[in-house]
Amino acid sequence: MGRKLDPTRKEKRGPGRKARKQKGAEVELAKFLPLGKPICFDIPVHPSEVECGPIVWPFSATRFLNCLFVCFEDDSEGEEQRSRPSLGQKEEEDTDLQLNVDIDEQFMLPSSEEIQKENILSFTTFVACEPPDNMEVLKDFRNKREEGRARQEYLVLLHQDLVAYYSYSDFLLEKLMEIFPLPELVNFLEANEVPRPMTIRTNTLKTRRRDLAQALINRGVNLDPLGKWSKTGLVIYDSSVPIGATPEYLAGHYMLQGASSFLPIMALAPQENERILDMCCAPGGKTSYIAQLMKNTGVILANDSSAERLRSVVGNLHRLGVTNTVVSNCDGRQFPKLMGGFDRVLLDAPCSGTGVISKDPAVKTNKDEKDVLRCAHLQKELILSAIDSVNAASETGGYIVYCTCSIMVEENEWVVDYALKKRNVRLVPTGLDFGQEGFSRFKDRRFHPSLKSTRRFYPHTHNMDGFFIAKLKKFSNAIPKVQKDEEPAIEPASQEPAPEPTSEPQSKRRKLERSKVAKGKKMQRPASKGSSLQKLGRASKSARPSPRTLGTRPNSRKKHKMHQSGQ
Repeated sequence: MGRKLDPTRKEKRGPGRKARKQKGAEVELAKFLPLGKPICFDIPVHPSEVECGPIVWPFSATRFLNCLFVCFEDDSEGEEQRSRPSLGQKEEEDTDLQLNVDIDEQFMLPSSEEIQKENILSFTTFVACEPPDNMEVLKDFRNKREEGRARQEYLVLLHQDLVAYYSYSDFLLEKLMEIFPLPELVNFLEANEVPRPMTIRTNTLKTRRRDLAQALINRGVNLDPLGKWSKTGLVIYDSSVPIGATPEYLAGHYMLQGASSFLPIMALAPQENERILDMCCAPGGKTSYIAQLMKNTGVILANDSSAERLRSVVGNLHRLGVTNTVVSNCDGRQFPKLMGGFDRVLLDAPCSGTGVISKDPAVKTNKDEKDVLRCAHLQKELILSAIDSVNAASETGGYIVYCTCSIMVEENEWVVDYALKKRNVRLVPTGLDFGQEGFSRFKDRRFHPSLKSTRRFYPHTHNMDGFFIAKLKKFSNAIPKVQKDEEPAIEPASQEPAPEPTSEPQSKRRKLERSKVAKGKKMQRPASKGSSLQKLGRASKSARPSPRTLGTRPNSRKKHKMHQSGQ
Protein backbone atom coordinates (compact mmCIF):
# COMPACT_ATOMS: atom_id res chain seq x y z
CA MET A 1 0.00 0.00 0.00
CA GLY A 2 1.12 3.58 -0.61
CA ARG A 3 4.18 4.53 -2.65
CA LYS A 4 6.89 1.92 -3.10
CA LEU A 5 10.66 2.60 -2.87
CA ASP A 6 12.97 2.01 -5.86
CA PRO A 7 15.50 -0.63 -4.68
CA THR A 8 18.34 0.88 -6.74
CA ARG A 9 17.83 4.60 -6.03
CA LYS A 10 16.15 4.23 -2.63
CA GLU A 11 13.66 6.89 -3.70
CA LYS A 12 9.89 6.96 -3.96
CA ARG A 13 8.65 6.36 -7.49
CA GLY A 14 5.50 8.49 -7.28
CA PRO A 15 2.05 8.37 -5.76
CA GLY A 16 0.86 4.96 -4.70
CA ARG A 17 -2.52 3.31 -5.16
CA LYS A 18 -3.98 4.82 -2.00
CA ALA A 19 -3.01 8.32 -3.02
CA ARG A 20 -4.44 7.85 -6.52
CA LYS A 21 -7.78 6.71 -5.04
CA GLN A 22 -7.85 9.71 -2.76
CA LYS A 23 -7.19 12.09 -5.63
CA GLY A 24 -9.87 10.45 -7.75
CA ALA A 25 -12.39 10.85 -4.94
CA GLU A 26 -11.59 14.55 -4.69
CA VAL A 27 -12.18 15.02 -8.40
CA GLU A 28 -15.52 13.23 -8.27
CA LEU A 29 -16.70 15.25 -5.26
CA ALA A 30 -15.70 18.49 -6.96
CA LYS A 31 -18.16 17.82 -9.78
CA PHE A 32 -21.09 18.20 -7.36
CA LEU A 33 -19.90 21.49 -5.83
CA PRO A 34 -20.84 24.89 -7.34
CA LEU A 35 -18.06 26.78 -9.10
CA GLY A 36 -16.44 29.83 -7.56
CA LYS A 37 -18.11 29.48 -4.16
CA PRO A 38 -16.14 29.03 -0.97
CA ILE A 39 -17.13 26.44 1.57
CA CYS A 40 -17.65 27.23 5.25
CA PHE A 41 -17.03 24.60 7.94
CA ASP A 42 -17.50 24.50 11.65
CA ILE A 43 -13.90 23.33 12.00
CA PRO A 44 -11.11 25.86 11.35
CA VAL A 45 -9.43 25.86 7.92
CA HIS A 46 -6.00 27.41 7.49
CA PRO A 47 -5.80 30.03 4.73
CA SER A 48 -2.78 28.30 3.22
CA GLU A 49 -4.92 25.26 2.46
CA VAL A 50 -7.26 27.27 0.21
CA GLU A 51 -6.26 27.33 -3.47
CA CYS A 52 -7.66 29.73 -5.99
CA GLY A 53 -8.69 28.41 -9.35
CA PRO A 54 -11.70 27.39 -11.38
CA ILE A 55 -12.64 24.83 -8.66
CA VAL A 56 -12.50 25.95 -5.04
CA TRP A 57 -11.10 22.99 -3.11
CA PRO A 58 -9.73 24.01 0.28
CA PHE A 59 -9.17 20.64 1.95
CA SER A 60 -8.55 16.94 1.46
CA ALA A 61 -11.21 14.26 0.99
CA THR A 62 -10.65 12.73 4.40
CA ARG A 63 -11.23 16.08 6.02
CA PHE A 64 -14.40 16.49 3.98
CA LEU A 65 -15.77 13.17 5.23
CA ASN A 66 -15.03 14.09 8.83
CA CYS A 67 -17.01 17.31 8.63
CA LEU A 68 -20.51 17.22 10.07
CA PHE A 69 -21.93 20.52 8.88
CA VAL A 70 -21.53 21.91 5.39
CA CYS A 71 -23.12 25.13 4.22
CA PHE A 72 -22.88 27.05 0.97
CA GLU A 73 -22.78 30.82 1.04
CA ASP A 74 -22.90 33.35 -1.76
CA ASP A 75 -19.93 35.59 -2.68
CA SER A 76 -21.90 38.64 -1.53
CA GLU A 77 -22.06 37.32 2.02
CA GLY A 78 -18.31 36.79 2.14
CA GLU A 79 -16.91 34.76 4.96
CA GLU A 80 -19.51 35.79 7.58
CA GLN A 81 -20.31 33.05 9.97
CA ARG A 82 -23.84 31.87 10.50
CA SER A 83 -25.32 33.50 13.56
CA ARG A 84 -26.70 31.11 16.14
CA PRO A 85 -30.18 31.69 17.63
CA SER A 86 -30.19 33.44 20.95
CA LEU A 87 -31.71 32.13 24.16
CA GLY A 88 -34.84 34.28 23.80
CA GLN A 89 -35.53 32.98 20.30
CA LYS A 90 -35.30 29.39 21.57
CA GLU A 91 -37.84 30.10 24.30
CA GLU A 92 -40.26 31.66 21.80
CA GLU A 93 -39.95 28.64 19.51
CA ASP A 94 -40.62 26.27 22.42
CA THR A 95 -43.75 28.17 23.46
CA ASP A 96 -45.07 28.18 19.88
CA LEU A 97 -44.48 24.45 19.63
CA GLN A 98 -46.28 23.85 22.93
CA LEU A 99 -49.24 25.93 21.78
CA ASN A 100 -49.47 23.90 18.59
CA VAL A 101 -49.53 20.68 20.60
CA ASP A 102 -52.19 21.90 23.03
CA ILE A 103 -54.60 22.96 20.31
CA ASP A 104 -57.15 20.19 19.65
CA GLU A 105 -57.82 20.22 15.96
CA GLN A 106 -61.47 19.66 15.11
CA PHE A 107 -62.26 17.04 12.49
CA MET A 108 -64.08 18.54 9.52
CA LEU A 109 -66.11 16.45 7.10
CA PRO A 110 -64.68 16.64 3.56
CA SER A 111 -66.77 17.98 0.73
CA SER A 112 -68.07 15.85 -2.11
CA GLU A 113 -65.29 17.10 -4.41
CA GLU A 114 -62.61 16.10 -1.91
CA ILE A 115 -64.16 12.67 -1.46
CA GLN A 116 -64.23 12.20 -5.23
CA LYS A 117 -60.55 13.16 -5.49
CA GLU A 118 -59.66 10.71 -2.71
CA ASN A 119 -61.54 7.93 -4.48
CA ILE A 120 -59.67 8.65 -7.70
CA LEU A 121 -56.33 8.59 -5.91
CA SER A 122 -57.19 5.36 -4.14
CA PHE A 123 -57.48 3.59 -7.51
CA THR A 124 -54.10 4.84 -8.70
CA THR A 125 -51.91 4.79 -5.60
CA PHE A 126 -52.00 3.20 -2.19
CA VAL A 127 -50.89 5.34 0.72
CA ALA A 128 -50.49 3.72 4.14
CA CYS A 129 -52.45 5.77 6.62
CA GLU A 130 -53.91 5.51 10.08
CA PRO A 131 -57.50 4.48 10.87
CA PRO A 132 -60.14 7.18 10.29
CA ASP A 133 -60.17 10.26 12.55
CA ASN A 134 -63.95 10.60 12.59
CA MET A 135 -64.09 7.65 14.99
CA GLU A 136 -63.12 10.09 17.76
CA VAL A 137 -65.96 12.37 16.75
CA LEU A 138 -68.49 9.53 16.90
CA LYS A 139 -67.32 8.54 20.39
CA ASP A 140 -68.23 12.02 21.71
CA PHE A 141 -70.62 13.16 19.01
CA ARG A 142 -72.40 15.81 21.05
CA ASN A 143 -69.25 17.84 21.78
CA LYS A 144 -67.01 17.14 18.79
CA ARG A 145 -69.45 17.13 15.90
CA GLU A 146 -69.52 19.84 13.27
CA GLU A 147 -72.54 22.11 13.39
CA GLY A 148 -75.25 21.27 10.89
CA ARG A 149 -73.96 17.73 10.34
CA ALA A 150 -75.94 14.58 11.13
CA ARG A 151 -74.56 11.40 12.64
CA GLN A 152 -75.46 9.44 9.54
CA GLU A 153 -73.01 11.51 7.47
CA TYR A 154 -70.17 10.56 9.80
CA LEU A 155 -71.20 6.92 9.68
CA VAL A 156 -71.25 6.90 5.88
CA LEU A 157 -67.78 8.44 5.76
CA LEU A 158 -66.52 5.98 8.38
CA HIS A 159 -67.90 3.07 6.34
CA GLN A 160 -66.03 4.28 3.25
CA ASP A 161 -62.79 4.80 5.17
CA LEU A 162 -62.89 1.37 6.80
CA VAL A 163 -63.63 -0.33 3.48
CA ALA A 164 -60.62 1.40 1.89
CA TYR A 165 -58.26 0.89 4.83
CA TYR A 166 -59.03 -2.76 5.73
CA SER A 167 -60.08 -3.97 2.22
CA TYR A 168 -63.52 -5.33 3.15
CA SER A 169 -66.57 -5.54 0.94
CA ASP A 170 -69.40 -3.09 1.55
CA PHE A 171 -71.79 -5.89 2.52
CA LEU A 172 -69.52 -7.54 5.09
CA LEU A 173 -68.45 -4.29 6.74
CA GLU A 174 -72.06 -3.18 7.01
CA LYS A 175 -72.90 -6.44 8.79
CA LEU A 176 -69.97 -6.00 11.16
CA MET A 177 -71.04 -2.44 11.99
CA GLU A 178 -74.45 -3.84 12.99
CA ILE A 179 -72.92 -6.46 15.31
CA PHE A 180 -70.16 -4.48 17.07
CA PRO A 181 -70.12 -1.04 18.69
CA LEU A 182 -67.80 1.39 16.91
CA PRO A 183 -64.79 1.19 19.31
CA GLU A 184 -65.03 -2.60 19.39
CA LEU A 185 -65.38 -2.76 15.61
CA VAL A 186 -61.92 -1.30 15.02
CA ASN A 187 -60.41 -3.73 17.54
CA PHE A 188 -62.06 -6.64 15.72
CA LEU A 189 -60.78 -5.46 12.33
CA GLU A 190 -57.27 -4.96 13.72
CA ALA A 191 -57.29 -8.43 15.31
CA ASN A 192 -58.16 -9.99 11.95
CA GLU A 193 -54.96 -8.57 10.48
CA VAL A 194 -52.83 -10.56 12.96
CA PRO A 195 -52.65 -14.39 12.86
CA ARG A 196 -53.82 -16.29 15.91
CA PRO A 197 -51.20 -18.07 18.05
CA MET A 198 -50.40 -21.67 17.13
CA THR A 199 -51.92 -24.19 19.55
CA ILE A 200 -51.66 -27.96 19.86
CA ARG A 201 -53.73 -30.52 21.77
CA THR A 202 -52.06 -33.29 23.73
CA ASN A 203 -53.27 -36.78 22.87
CA THR A 204 -53.77 -38.32 26.30
CA LEU A 205 -54.30 -41.72 24.70
CA LYS A 206 -50.51 -41.87 24.19
CA THR A 207 -48.83 -39.33 26.46
CA ARG A 208 -49.27 -36.67 29.12
CA ARG A 209 -49.05 -32.93 28.62
CA ARG A 210 -46.09 -32.60 30.99
CA ASP A 211 -44.05 -35.20 29.12
CA LEU A 212 -44.96 -33.75 25.74
CA ALA A 213 -43.99 -30.23 26.80
CA GLN A 214 -40.62 -31.40 28.08
CA ALA A 215 -39.90 -33.32 24.87
CA LEU A 216 -40.73 -30.30 22.70
CA ILE A 217 -38.69 -27.93 24.90
CA ASN A 218 -35.68 -30.21 24.44
CA ARG A 219 -36.13 -29.80 20.68
CA GLY A 220 -36.02 -26.01 20.91
CA VAL A 221 -39.72 -25.19 21.09
CA ASN A 222 -40.87 -22.22 23.17
CA LEU A 223 -44.30 -23.03 24.61
CA ASP A 224 -46.69 -22.45 27.50
CA PRO A 225 -49.94 -24.02 28.76
CA LEU A 226 -52.93 -22.76 26.81
CA GLY A 227 -54.94 -21.62 29.83
CA LYS A 228 -56.61 -22.68 33.04
CA TRP A 229 -59.72 -23.72 31.12
CA SER A 230 -57.84 -26.41 29.14
CA LYS A 231 -55.90 -29.36 30.57
CA THR A 232 -54.52 -30.59 27.24
CA GLY A 233 -53.70 -27.46 25.21
CA LEU A 234 -50.28 -25.89 24.60
CA VAL A 235 -49.54 -22.60 22.84
CA ILE A 236 -46.43 -22.42 20.63
CA TYR A 237 -44.58 -19.09 20.47
CA ASP A 238 -41.61 -20.06 18.29
CA SER A 239 -39.78 -23.19 17.30
CA SER A 240 -36.47 -24.14 15.72
CA VAL A 241 -38.08 -27.26 14.21
CA PRO A 242 -41.28 -27.60 12.14
CA ILE A 243 -44.14 -28.40 14.54
CA GLY A 244 -45.93 -30.55 11.97
CA ALA A 245 -42.94 -32.86 11.35
CA THR A 246 -41.47 -33.69 14.74
CA PRO A 247 -41.12 -37.32 15.86
CA GLU A 248 -43.75 -36.63 18.54
CA TYR A 249 -46.23 -35.43 15.93
CA LEU A 250 -45.62 -38.44 13.68
CA ALA A 251 -46.04 -40.74 16.67
CA GLY A 252 -49.46 -39.19 17.38
CA HIS A 253 -48.61 -37.49 20.67
CA TYR A 254 -50.38 -34.25 19.71
CA MET A 255 -52.70 -32.69 17.16
CA LEU A 256 -52.45 -29.25 15.57
CA GLN A 257 -55.76 -27.65 16.53
CA GLY A 258 -57.05 -24.13 17.06
CA ALA A 259 -57.97 -23.02 20.57
CA SER A 260 -61.57 -22.35 19.57
CA SER A 261 -61.99 -25.98 18.39
CA PHE A 262 -61.49 -27.19 21.96
CA LEU A 263 -64.66 -25.47 23.17
CA PRO A 264 -67.42 -27.49 21.35
CA ILE A 265 -66.07 -30.78 22.73
CA MET A 266 -65.88 -29.34 26.24
CA ALA A 267 -69.52 -28.24 25.85
CA LEU A 268 -70.54 -31.67 24.48
CA ALA A 269 -68.94 -33.40 27.52
CA PRO A 270 -68.95 -36.96 26.09
CA GLN A 271 -69.14 -39.84 28.56
CA GLU A 272 -67.68 -43.32 28.32
CA ASN A 273 -69.58 -46.10 26.55
CA GLU A 274 -71.90 -43.71 24.70
CA ARG A 275 -72.97 -43.56 21.05
CA ILE A 276 -71.92 -40.22 19.60
CA LEU A 277 -72.37 -38.75 16.12
CA ASP A 278 -70.01 -36.16 14.65
CA MET A 279 -72.09 -35.04 11.67
CA CYS A 280 -69.43 -32.88 9.94
CA CYS A 281 -66.17 -34.36 11.18
CA ALA A 282 -63.40 -33.29 8.76
CA PRO A 283 -60.44 -32.96 9.33
CA GLY A 284 -60.88 -35.08 12.47
CA GLY A 285 -59.55 -32.89 15.28
CA LYS A 286 -62.84 -32.77 17.19
CA THR A 287 -63.53 -36.47 16.57
CA SER A 288 -60.17 -37.50 18.03
CA TYR A 289 -60.77 -35.22 21.03
CA ILE A 290 -64.11 -36.98 21.67
CA ALA A 291 -62.40 -40.38 21.49
CA GLN A 292 -59.72 -39.11 23.85
CA LEU A 293 -62.30 -38.06 26.46
CA MET A 294 -64.17 -41.37 26.03
CA LYS A 295 -60.87 -43.31 26.45
CA ASN A 296 -61.55 -45.29 23.28
CA THR A 297 -64.79 -46.74 24.68
CA GLY A 298 -68.27 -46.67 23.16
CA VAL A 299 -68.83 -45.88 19.48
CA ILE A 300 -68.23 -42.68 17.51
CA LEU A 301 -69.68 -42.26 14.05
CA ALA A 302 -67.61 -39.70 12.14
CA ASN A 303 -69.58 -38.54 9.10
CA ASP A 304 -68.81 -36.04 6.36
CA SER A 305 -70.35 -35.34 2.99
CA SER A 306 -66.96 -34.87 1.26
CA ALA A 307 -65.11 -38.07 0.43
CA GLU A 308 -61.86 -36.21 -0.23
CA ARG A 309 -61.82 -34.61 3.22
CA LEU A 310 -62.42 -37.99 4.85
CA ARG A 311 -58.91 -39.06 3.81
CA SER A 312 -57.38 -36.66 6.32
CA VAL A 313 -59.84 -37.90 8.96
CA VAL A 314 -58.77 -41.52 8.48
CA GLY A 315 -55.08 -40.58 8.53
CA ASN A 316 -55.36 -38.56 11.74
CA LEU A 317 -57.39 -41.24 13.51
CA HIS A 318 -54.79 -43.89 12.68
CA ARG A 319 -51.90 -41.64 13.73
CA LEU A 320 -53.54 -40.71 17.05
CA GLY A 321 -54.44 -44.30 17.93
CA VAL A 322 -58.27 -43.92 17.88
CA THR A 323 -59.98 -47.34 17.75
CA ASN A 324 -63.66 -46.67 18.59
CA THR A 325 -64.61 -44.63 15.52
CA VAL A 326 -66.47 -45.59 12.34
CA VAL A 327 -66.07 -43.22 9.36
CA SER A 328 -68.98 -42.72 6.96
CA ASN A 329 -69.60 -40.65 3.84
CA CYS A 330 -73.22 -39.46 3.82
CA ASP A 331 -75.28 -36.32 3.45
CA GLY A 332 -76.06 -35.14 6.97
CA ARG A 333 -79.55 -34.01 6.00
CA GLN A 334 -80.53 -37.61 5.19
CA PHE A 335 -78.95 -39.15 8.27
CA PRO A 336 -82.10 -39.78 10.39
CA LYS A 337 -83.44 -42.04 7.64
CA LEU A 338 -80.31 -44.20 7.86
CA MET A 339 -79.50 -44.31 11.56
CA GLY A 340 -80.58 -42.71 14.82
CA GLY A 341 -80.75 -43.23 18.55
CA PHE A 342 -77.48 -41.47 19.43
CA ASP A 343 -76.76 -40.20 22.93
CA ARG A 344 -75.05 -37.00 21.76
CA VAL A 345 -74.54 -35.25 18.44
CA LEU A 346 -71.93 -32.67 17.49
CA LEU A 347 -72.78 -30.44 14.53
CA ASP A 348 -69.92 -28.22 13.39
CA ALA A 349 -71.94 -26.81 10.53
CA PRO A 350 -70.39 -25.43 7.33
CA CYS A 351 -70.55 -21.64 7.39
CA SER A 352 -69.35 -18.44 5.71
CA GLY A 353 -66.11 -18.36 7.76
CA THR A 354 -66.39 -14.76 8.98
CA GLY A 355 -64.71 -15.77 12.25
CA VAL A 356 -61.48 -17.03 10.64
CA ILE A 357 -60.59 -14.04 8.46
CA SER A 358 -57.04 -14.09 9.81
CA LYS A 359 -56.61 -17.56 8.25
CA ASP A 360 -58.50 -16.83 5.03
CA PRO A 361 -58.36 -13.10 4.09
CA ALA A 362 -60.36 -13.85 0.92
CA VAL A 363 -63.50 -13.89 3.08
CA LYS A 364 -63.26 -10.08 3.20
CA THR A 365 -64.43 -9.73 -0.39
CA ASN A 366 -65.84 -13.03 -1.70
CA LYS A 367 -68.90 -13.29 0.60
CA ASP A 368 -72.22 -11.61 -0.12
CA GLU A 369 -75.76 -11.84 1.22
CA LYS A 370 -76.65 -14.82 -0.97
CA ASP A 371 -73.78 -16.85 0.45
CA VAL A 372 -74.83 -16.13 4.03
CA LEU A 373 -78.48 -17.00 3.39
CA ARG A 374 -77.48 -20.16 1.52
CA CYS A 375 -75.37 -21.27 4.47
CA ALA A 376 -78.18 -20.42 6.90
CA HIS A 377 -80.67 -22.56 4.96
CA LEU A 378 -78.27 -25.52 4.95
CA GLN A 379 -77.61 -25.08 8.67
CA LYS A 380 -81.35 -25.16 9.44
CA GLU A 381 -81.69 -28.45 7.60
CA LEU A 382 -78.66 -29.93 9.36
CA ILE A 383 -79.69 -28.91 12.86
CA LEU A 384 -83.15 -30.49 12.43
CA SER A 385 -81.47 -33.64 11.17
CA ALA A 386 -79.09 -33.63 14.15
CA ILE A 387 -81.99 -33.26 16.59
CA ASP A 388 -83.89 -36.13 14.93
CA SER A 389 -80.79 -38.36 15.28
CA VAL A 390 -80.71 -38.01 19.07
CA ASN A 391 -82.61 -40.27 21.43
CA ALA A 392 -84.45 -38.15 24.00
CA ALA A 393 -84.83 -41.20 26.28
CA SER A 394 -81.06 -41.62 26.66
CA GLU A 395 -80.02 -42.09 30.29
CA THR A 396 -76.81 -40.08 30.04
CA GLY A 397 -77.27 -37.94 26.94
CA GLY A 398 -79.89 -36.45 24.67
CA TYR A 399 -77.71 -33.41 23.92
CA ILE A 400 -76.90 -31.60 20.68
CA VAL A 401 -74.04 -29.09 20.36
CA TYR A 402 -74.32 -26.69 17.43
CA CYS A 403 -71.27 -24.58 16.56
CA THR A 404 -69.98 -22.48 13.66
CA CYS A 405 -66.82 -20.48 12.92
CA SER A 406 -68.97 -17.52 11.90
CA ILE A 407 -70.11 -14.42 13.79
CA MET A 408 -73.16 -13.71 11.63
CA VAL A 409 -76.48 -13.67 13.48
CA GLU A 410 -78.21 -15.27 10.48
CA GLU A 411 -76.01 -18.37 10.88
CA ASN A 412 -76.09 -18.60 14.67
CA GLU A 413 -78.95 -17.27 16.81
CA TRP A 414 -81.38 -17.29 13.90
CA VAL A 415 -80.74 -21.00 13.24
CA VAL A 416 -80.99 -22.01 16.90
CA ASP A 417 -84.21 -20.03 17.35
CA TYR A 418 -85.62 -21.83 14.30
CA ALA A 419 -84.77 -25.21 15.85
CA LEU A 420 -86.48 -24.25 19.13
CA LYS A 421 -89.71 -23.63 17.22
CA LYS A 422 -89.59 -26.79 15.10
CA ARG A 423 -88.50 -29.46 17.59
CA ASN A 424 -89.00 -30.38 21.23
CA VAL A 425 -85.67 -29.05 22.46
CA ARG A 426 -84.52 -26.40 24.91
CA LEU A 427 -81.25 -24.55 25.44
CA VAL A 428 -79.04 -25.49 28.39
CA PRO A 429 -75.81 -23.87 29.68
CA THR A 430 -72.71 -24.78 27.70
CA GLY A 431 -70.54 -25.23 30.79
CA LEU A 432 -67.95 -22.69 29.55
CA ASP A 433 -66.95 -20.06 32.09
CA PHE A 434 -65.92 -17.41 29.56
CA GLY A 435 -67.27 -16.01 26.33
CA GLN A 436 -69.90 -13.40 25.55
CA GLU A 437 -73.63 -14.12 25.67
CA GLY A 438 -75.55 -14.67 22.45
CA PHE A 439 -78.07 -12.16 21.14
CA SER A 440 -81.65 -12.45 22.33
CA ARG A 441 -82.57 -9.47 20.14
CA PHE A 442 -80.91 -8.14 17.01
CA LYS A 443 -82.17 -5.10 15.10
CA ASP A 444 -85.90 -5.70 14.52
CA ARG A 445 -85.81 -9.43 15.32
CA ARG A 446 -86.62 -10.94 18.73
CA PHE A 447 -85.29 -14.39 19.62
CA HIS A 448 -86.07 -16.72 22.50
CA PRO A 449 -84.76 -15.31 25.82
CA SER A 450 -82.85 -18.54 26.53
CA LEU A 451 -80.41 -17.69 23.71
CA LYS A 452 -78.41 -15.79 26.32
CA SER A 453 -77.05 -19.18 27.40
CA THR A 454 -75.23 -19.53 24.05
CA ARG A 455 -71.65 -18.32 23.80
CA ARG A 456 -69.77 -16.10 21.34
CA PHE A 457 -65.98 -15.87 21.06
CA TYR A 458 -64.09 -13.10 19.24
CA PRO A 459 -60.43 -12.73 18.23
CA HIS A 460 -60.00 -9.28 19.82
CA THR A 461 -61.31 -10.34 23.25
CA HIS A 462 -60.30 -14.01 23.61
CA ASN A 463 -57.34 -14.18 21.15
CA MET A 464 -58.90 -17.08 19.27
CA ASP A 465 -60.94 -17.49 16.12
CA GLY A 466 -64.49 -16.18 16.05
CA PHE A 467 -66.83 -18.96 17.20
CA PHE A 468 -70.44 -19.61 18.26
CA ILE A 469 -71.56 -22.50 20.49
CA ALA A 470 -75.09 -23.56 21.54
CA LYS A 471 -76.05 -26.64 23.56
CA LEU A 472 -79.55 -28.14 23.17
CA LYS A 473 -81.35 -30.77 25.24
CA LYS A 474 -84.00 -32.92 23.55
CA PHE A 475 -86.92 -33.76 25.87
CA SER A 476 -89.28 -35.56 23.44
CA ASN A 477 -88.87 -37.67 20.32
CA ALA A 478 -92.22 -36.49 18.94
CA ILE A 479 -92.17 -33.96 16.12
CA PRO A 480 -94.55 -31.03 16.75
CA LYS A 481 -97.13 -30.24 14.09
CA VAL A 482 -96.72 -27.29 11.80
CA GLN A 483 -98.85 -24.25 12.53
CA LYS A 484 -100.43 -22.21 9.77
CA ASP A 485 -98.71 -18.94 10.59
CA GLU A 486 -95.22 -20.41 10.74
CA GLU A 487 -92.88 -21.48 7.97
CA PRO A 488 -93.17 -25.09 6.83
CA ALA A 489 -90.62 -27.14 8.69
CA ILE A 490 -88.19 -29.47 6.95
CA GLU A 491 -89.95 -32.68 7.94
CA PRO A 492 -89.38 -36.31 6.92
CA ALA A 493 -91.29 -37.83 4.01
CA SER A 494 -94.28 -38.94 6.13
CA GLN A 495 -96.05 -35.63 6.68
CA GLU A 496 -99.78 -35.07 7.27
CA PRO A 497 -101.62 -33.28 4.46
CA ALA A 498 -102.72 -29.71 5.09
CA PRO A 499 -106.49 -29.03 5.47
CA GLU A 500 -108.38 -27.93 2.38
CA PRO A 501 -109.05 -24.20 2.15
CA THR A 502 -112.72 -24.78 1.15
CA SER A 503 -113.73 -26.43 4.42
CA GLU A 504 -115.03 -23.24 6.06
CA PRO A 505 -117.40 -22.17 3.22
CA GLN A 506 -118.84 -25.70 3.04
CA SER A 507 -119.72 -25.69 6.73
CA LYS A 508 -121.56 -22.37 6.33
CA ARG A 509 -123.59 -23.74 3.42
CA ARG A 510 -124.57 -26.80 5.46
CA LYS A 511 -125.91 -24.59 8.25
CA LEU A 512 -128.00 -22.64 5.74
CA GLU A 513 -129.48 -25.86 4.36
CA ARG A 514 -130.37 -27.12 7.85
CA SER A 515 -132.17 -23.86 8.60
CA LYS A 516 -134.18 -24.26 5.37
CA VAL A 517 -135.15 -27.81 6.33
CA ALA A 518 -136.39 -26.53 9.72
CA LYS A 519 -138.75 -24.15 7.88
CA GLY A 520 -140.50 -27.03 6.11
CA LYS A 521 -138.70 -27.38 2.80
CA LYS A 522 -138.00 -30.84 1.48
CA MET A 523 -134.34 -31.85 1.23
CA GLN A 524 -133.23 -33.92 -1.74
CA ARG A 525 -131.96 -37.42 -1.17
CA PRO A 526 -128.17 -37.84 -1.56
CA ALA A 527 -127.34 -39.05 -5.04
CA SER A 528 -125.18 -42.02 -5.84
CA LYS A 529 -121.79 -41.85 -7.48
CA GLY A 530 -123.09 -42.42 -11.02
CA SER A 531 -125.97 -39.94 -10.74
CA SER A 532 -123.69 -37.28 -9.27
CA LEU A 533 -121.30 -37.64 -12.21
CA GLN A 534 -124.24 -37.30 -14.63
CA LYS A 535 -125.48 -34.19 -12.87
CA LEU A 536 -121.99 -32.66 -12.97
CA GLY A 537 -121.85 -33.26 -16.73
CA ARG A 538 -125.28 -31.70 -17.25
CA ALA A 539 -124.41 -28.74 -15.08
CA SER A 540 -121.28 -28.02 -17.11
CA LYS A 541 -123.34 -27.99 -20.31
CA SER A 542 -126.40 -26.20 -18.98
CA ALA A 543 -126.90 -23.29 -16.63
CA ARG A 544 -125.25 -22.79 -13.20
CA PRO A 545 -126.51 -25.30 -10.53
CA SER A 546 -128.70 -24.19 -7.65
CA PRO A 547 -127.39 -23.64 -4.10
CA ARG A 548 -129.25 -26.78 -2.97
CA THR A 549 -127.20 -29.05 -5.22
CA LEU A 550 -123.98 -27.26 -4.18
CA GLY A 551 -124.72 -28.15 -0.59
CA THR A 552 -125.53 -31.81 -1.25
CA ARG A 553 -122.54 -32.79 -3.38
CA PRO A 554 -119.82 -32.29 -0.76
CA ASN A 555 -121.89 -34.30 1.72
CA SER A 556 -122.21 -37.19 -0.71
CA ARG A 557 -118.46 -37.10 -1.45
CA LYS A 558 -117.62 -37.08 2.22
CA LYS A 559 -119.86 -40.09 2.92
CA HIS A 560 -118.36 -41.93 0.00
CA LYS A 561 -114.83 -41.30 1.28
CA MET A 562 -115.76 -42.42 4.75
CA HIS A 563 -117.25 -45.59 3.34
CA GLN A 564 -114.05 -46.37 1.46
CA SER A 565 -111.89 -45.80 4.52
CA GLY A 566 -114.19 -48.06 6.55
CA GLN A 567 -113.83 -50.86 4.02
